[in-house]
Amino acid sequence: MYREHKVGVVVPGYNEEKLIGETLSGIPDYVDRIYVVDDGSHDGTAEVVGGFMGRDSRVTLIRHERNEGVGKAIVDGYKVALGDGMDIVAVMAGDNQMDPAYLPDLLDPIVEGKADYTKGNRLLGPEYVRNMPRFRYIGNMMLTFLTKIASGYWHLMDPQNGYTAISRRALERIDLDSIYHWYGYPNDLLVKLNVYGFRVLDVPIPAKYGREKSKIKYTKYVVKVSWLLLKDFFWRLKEKYLLYNFHPLVFFYIFGILFLLLGTGGVLFAFYQKFVLHKVVLFYYLTLSLLVFAIGLIMFLFAMLFDMEEERRNGFYAE
Repeated sequence: MYREHKVGVVVPGYNEEKLIGETLSGIPDYVDRIYVVDDGSHDGTAEVVGGFMGRDSRVTLIRHERNEGVGKAIVDGYKVALGDGMDIVAVMAGDNQMDPAYLPDLLDPIVEGKADYTKGNRLLGPEYVRNMPRFRYIGNMMLTFLTKIASGYWHLMDPQNGYTAISRRALERIDLDSIYHWYGYPNDLLVKLNVYGFRVLDVPIPAKYGREKSKIKYTKYVVKVSWLLLKDFFWRLKEKYLLYNFHPLVFFYIFGILFLLLGTGGVLFAFYQKFVLHKVVLFYYLTLSLLVFAIGLIMFLFAMLFDMEEERRNGFYAE
């Protein structure tokens, strides 16, 4: 146990026979149970884990017959951990990318009641990102901004970070089966945590890259996760500010978006008329489009401000 709390660690893995052994070897002794989820691997991942099970009774192997996605693998691990009575469940990827020395930093805020969900943050400064490939850093920053808007956790960074810990009460409240199955699962989970009012805390953890090879196709990944976040954004507004607790900021968001779209469309149409059709563009038409865009931008920014204040007022930010 860790500070009188039963701790489980979910280790999702897909074709990780080279690194899964190092990952399991590094998990601290205070962890009560280890749930390795072999997500349809075609290599010897299951065999390596089976060898560990003979030496370490904490290890449980969960196998998927086919690759169902890292989000689904983690959810299946969560479910078994709940059944085993774990108080806190952490996630450490099977590629040995997550340093176990930082696990207490994730666990302590939950043990102390300061947060329900903690996650690593690699983006606090140059010393943390010097080992992160540049294209990954840029993509991460883009998705960080989109996730802030979608989730309402405006203080968070590095939402793609999979090194996390979550309390039992959060796992029991969230509909685990609704969590996105693929690589956008951490972003989707944050949106759900916000709607149900759970406190989330960033923990500074340096980036660690070694022999692992990313299985993410970043062009496809960014597009899919961006679309996921757009849907999650409107779902959060509906659930949190219309159904659970009405707040007028939802109208600022909706009308702000409509005015932004109308203003942008008007400006683009004016440019099309001027530079493609070579027609004279009336000054007042272009001015009106810019004015509509400006009104939309102001409304959207006010909605963001109200959203931030609502989070602080309801105490969602860990102390």
